[in-house]
Amino acid sequence: MHGGTVAARSARVGQGSTFIVRLPRIEASATREDEESSSPVVSAAASRRRVLVVDDNEDAADLLAEVLGGLGYRTATAHDGPDALRVAGDFDPHVALLDIGLPVMDGYELARLLRPQSRNLRLVAVTGYGQDRDRQLTEHAGFEAHFTKPIDLKNLASLMATLTRGEGDAT
Repeated sequence: MHGGTVAARSARVGQGSTFIVRLPRIEASATREDEESSSPVVSAAASRRRVLVVDDNEDAADLLAEVLGGLGYRTATAHDGPDALRVAGDFDPHVALLDIGLPVMDGYELARLLRPQSRNLRLVAVTGYGQDRDRQLTEHAGFEAHFTKPIDLKNLASLMATLTRGEGDAT
């Protein structure tokens, strides 16, 4: 499929084998400068923006928080609704990325309970549910956006820059 070759050689039984895999070299279609200029720009204020990541899959939550941290956001994670409510009370997030299929309470109920804690909270669904009806439900529940797993990190970074652009923060 890649236009390469595979060869196997051996002098004789018991003498070992050599396998040679050759793949054609491809030239990168974009230079590093092109990639940097097309990536979302995160303002210095991003480091003051707090993002709560809620997912019952701990690895997924930690990875997403790490990616957002690399973009300059302050992050916290939670793995179910009650935990998210406790964390949000202390962390006061600007944005919450919520899995919809959470244990104990789903992402819709969690969103409803989080809203009174922060009047400017922006909600983003990050879920395995991706049908049109699922998107309608998250929109109706007041989510700013709906990402179906696995999420496109460039699109998420771009959305985060938009959601947090120009917001003042005294903390």
